[in-house]
Amino acid sequence: MDKISIVVPCYNEEESLPLFYREVSKVMEGIPDTETEFIFVDDGSNDHTMEVLKSLSYKDPRCNYFSFSRNFGKEAAMYAGLKHAKGDYCVIMDADLQHPPALLPAMYEAVSQEGYDCCAGFREDREGEGKLRNFLSRSFYKVIQKMCRLEMSDGAGDFRMMNRLMVDSILKMKEYNRYMKGIFSFVGFETKWLPFRNVERAAGQTKWTLKSLFRYAIDGIFSFSTAPITLASIVGVLLVLAALVISIYGLVQIGLDAPVSGWLWMTDLILFLGGIQMSFIGIIGQYIAKDYMENKNRPIYIIKESNRFRRN
Repeated sequence: MDKISIVVPCYNEEESLPLFYREVSKVMEGIPDTETEFIFVDDGSNDHTMEVLKSLSYKDPRCNYFSFSRNFGKEAAMYAGLKHAKGDYCVIMDADLQHPPALLPAMYEAVSQEGYDCCAGFREDREGEGKLRNFLSRSFYKVIQKMCRLEMSDGAGDFRMMNRLMVDSILKMKEYNRYMKGIFSFVGFETKWLPFRNVERAAGQTKWTLKSLFRYAIDGIFSFSTAPITLASIVGVLLVLAALVISIYGLVQIGLDAPVSGWLWMTDLILFLGGIQMSFIGIIGQYIAKDYMENKNRPIYIIKESNRFRRN
């Protein structure tokens, strides 16, 4: 029998978890010749998520939970879930049921029968989301695809089923600053896409604010692209050429005995160049900071508690 591991990152999902467990269990029971394990990763929740997970683990031995010592982020939670998953195939799903469990049988057929290494859900729309958030999200994916030269289109998320070979390849990438959408694209493998419509959360509220989404986007760009540094070089050359043109213009004016006023233009130019320099020093600083964090070799996550450790 094939074993399927359902990896579920959780952050303040006390309301959604019972609904998620019931719906996914019902779907998985309909997939013949398979067994299921649930890997719930509590990412430092401050509600009653842990109590719900403990209750599920006592009721169903297929349910395993791993609780972080603090909030390490969804990327770390996904990595931890995959690392502790024992299945022949691994699924990553959100606990809010925005990833439809009904797609799981088709995903399993794609990776077990059709020869694909991965089958992923592709969200066709963003119905229910705010216009500003929708616009920013679409713009981000257009920019990052051009900058990183990796396939990361809008709608391609974390919801996917992977075979063991792809999972092991992802686990070999141990960088501290993780961007899973980029990692999925980087490791490659044959992927089948299944479209689905966006749905509202089953319960609770989204944990992604505009601030956290912006920080997530910045992490993605600096983790998989050196384009900002190239941009800094190009802008630097353009500024030198502009300064040369201004110098030539000033010399011509002097040669024609025309009055050349200077202090206002000079002050403006100094402020402009100073601002540009500070901006790109900040960009370079981002890369140095990323390298600094990687060289610290800190753990991606720290587990405080787990029922699987207790069983062993």
